[in-house]
Amino acid sequence: MGLTRGDPVIAVRDLCLNAGDFSLRHINLDIPEGAYGVLMGSTGCGKTTLIECIAGLSMPSSGHILLGGREVTTISPSHRGIGYVPQDGALFPSLTVSQQLGFALEIRRTPRARITEKVEALADTLRLSHLLHRLPDKLSGGEKQRVALGRALAFDPQYLLLDEPLAALDEQTREEMILLLKKVQRSTGVTALHVTHHPLEAARLGDILYRWSHGSVELTTEKGLS
Repeated sequence: MGLTRGDPVIAVRDLCLNAGDFSLRHINLDIPEGAYGVLMGSTGCGKTTLIECIAGLSMPSSGHILLGGREVTTISPSHRGIGYVPQDGALFPSLTVSQQLGFALEIRRTPRARITEKVEALADTLRLSHLLHRLPDKLSGGEKQRVALGRALAFDPQYLLLDEPLAALDEQTREEMILLLKKVQRSTGVTALHVTHHPLEAARLGDILYRWSHGSVELTTEKGLS
């Protein structure tokens, strides 16, 4: 069954940012509800900066960011309902896999029983159950990315942002993660935006595909959207 093309859930409107010699100029982008959006572009074009603006980690000079029709351009990251997977995973070096997965729930003062239930469910989905007591330095690259994904999904976010999450993986692990990402996104229904420079990754994952071209973002593909 295809996705229905409705009002955008992640929307960027005429966004500009100035940071020294680097700038974003009049960027527009729409991701429909429940879609897996992919933005493809070369290294250094501004993909990470854009996704950081959506996450609330960078402040645009002008323009608007809307999530679910709500203006969020100036509100704090913690109030945007976003799960964020940075490029390097950014795992806490002194926390076990179990503690990483439960971190977002701990800071929200979720009851212990619920944290345990959620961690076990995530670990099962992401094939991490046998690794719950390990620290990050004892994990492979693919395992680290699965932990980072689980940590981002733990509090059931409405939106998932992924910054080059497969860039450091070998081809076999990349293929495994592509299948896992699509499975998890479909099962949770989270609206996702994934940035990458890898064409095959973009083609395999994206329901809706944008390409960074000559300083602007252009829609190139809408799979099954009507």
